[in-house]
Amino acid sequence: MAANFPGQPPRADLAHLRALLRFVTPYSAQLALALVALLVAAACVLALGQGLRYVIDSGFASRDPRLLNQALAGVVGIAAVLAGATYVRYAMMMSVGERAVADLRRAIFDHVLGLSPEFYDAARSGDVISRLTSDTEQLRQVLAFGFSMFLRNLLMVAGAAALLVVTSPRLAALILLGVPLVLAPVLIIGRRERRLARHNQDCAAAVAAYIDEAIHEIRTVQASVHEEADRVAFAGVVGALCRAGVARIRTRAFMISLVMLFAFCGVGFILWIGGHGVIQGQLSAGDLSAFVFYAAVVASGTGVIAEIWGEIQRAAGATERVSDLLAMRPLVSAPARPLALPARLPGGIRFESIVFAYPTRPDSPALAGFTLAVSPGETVALVGPSGAGKSTVLALLLRFYDPQSGRILLDGFDIAACHPREVRRHIALVPQEPVIFAANVIENVRYARPGASLAEVRAACEAAHALEFVERLPRGFETELGERGVQLSGGQRQRISIARALLADREFLLLDEATSSLDAESERQVNEALAALARGRTTLVIAHRLATVQRANRIVVLDRGEVHATGTHAQLMRAGGLYAHLARLQFLHDASASA
Repeated sequence: MAANFPGQPPRADLAHLRALLRFVTPYSAQLALALVALLVAAACVLALGQGLRYVIDSGFASRDPRLLNQALAGVVGIAAVLAGATYVRYAMMMSVGERAVADLRRAIFDHVLGLSPEFYDAARSGDVISRLTSDTEQLRQVLAFGFSMFLRNLLMVAGAAALLVVTSPRLAALILLGVPLVLAPVLIIGRRERRLARHNQDCAAAVAAYIDEAIHEIRTVQASVHEEADRVAFAGVVGALCRAGVARIRTRAFMISLVMLFAFCGVGFILWIGGHGVIQGQLSAGDLSAFVFYAAVVASGTGVIAEIWGEIQRAAGATERVSDLLAMRPLVSAPARPLALPARLPGGIRFESIVFAYPTRPDSPALAGFTLAVSPGETVALVGPSGAGKSTVLALLLRFYDPQSGRILLDGFDIAACHPREVRRHIALVPQEPVIFAANVIENVRYARPGASLAEVRAACEAAHALEFVERLPRGFETELGERGVQLSGGQRQRISIARALLADREFLLLDEATSSLDAESERQVNEALAALARGRTTLVIAHRLATVQRANRIVVLDRGEVHATGTHAQLMRAGGLYAHLARLQFLHDASASA
């Protein structure tokens, strides 16, 4: 289980909560109204103590029912104001909390969408999801409820302490002597709870990551008969989460119980001393009652503060994790003044002396001095053994990564000087493993062109030879395809992916052996669609099958990140060497017959 993202050391500091200010400040007016309501509510509670003193010293002593009636009316009036103020405070703070956390979640989601693949090479998606969901939920609870309760009780404790001094300075002095004893557990134990809260959130992220991985790969889990091993492993991570949660809860419970013990023992001690004062005539019964009331407010308020302080400590841990995520910066970013690309490009590509190693493998270059020029409209097949750098070429062209040295030019434009999104707007990708989203056919096909009409979607499906099976679906184009397209076969998913590329209508086409998952008939149909799609476009295709390389204008053989040979299939077969060896291994009978 990784507690932090790469390069982010663990920290535990309440100062991280300041990171939330930018999400709260847009709602300053609501916060101001909530603060006013909070002050009014605190004042109402404190006023009840003065009413208690009045009832005892004036009402009971005079034995006048009218004074008792007035006291009751006063209590009802104060209670009504308290109820109204509490409603305003609660409604304002809860709505601010909801809106601020919604803004925070949007900011996190926007941020992670812009992070480079190098981040996801090291991070687990479940951990990212945990930070976006459970961590922000913890912050929502504190922002919406915790902070207002903390401030409310802090104000009441401060106000009650001031009224204690006014009511009986001598008894108030005794209470002040006990304040350090009450605050010590909060300060000392609170530090430990903050560390435990961070660990608890990390364990929760590990659970989320395990669930995410197991559910997404459920077919592999079941096909491998790995259920029992996964149950045992999951029980382990859940057990770690449980132990972390229990440790945090016990620490908080110990802190709260100590605070409550010290606080109410102090109230009992003050009541004992004050009782002797009443007996000796040094203090009225009303003063003692008011004093005990305010002492109880101080004690209970301190207990609530201690409890909420634990939540704030936990929120600090969640904020650290969120801050770590927001602090991540993509290795590939737009320059300060990005170069504008024309609306359409002729289609020329040039790789100049590219040297590149993945961030996770800095000592193993994937490309070493790779140079290649592709003419507009040319189809070039990239062939080579596993690890030769074929997929890396496509990843660099899409600016998922930037090379450590060398340049990539699209019709003379250095893509490093362009915004990555502008570069990608000119490129269509058909991956080997088609990506289908949990949406209907229409939304999947027009993913790269959200504004496309249904007629355009239909035409793209027809060109990709997908129309025949789409129309047989229960709701046609409106059919929900399920998560990762579970309702479709592998070949059908690939044809939807090809339809998406057709609809995108971009000058550069990248094919990662797009027909590898199709049966013979589907491959024939898709090859026809791909031939139409590639016409007039510059195409780079990672090839593993003979039919694919025979359609290419040129074959480039890669080995260890360098260009080993170039030519047509026939030329390379006659030359022998690596390509001929790969042909015998990968193209099998088709390659032998062709030779």
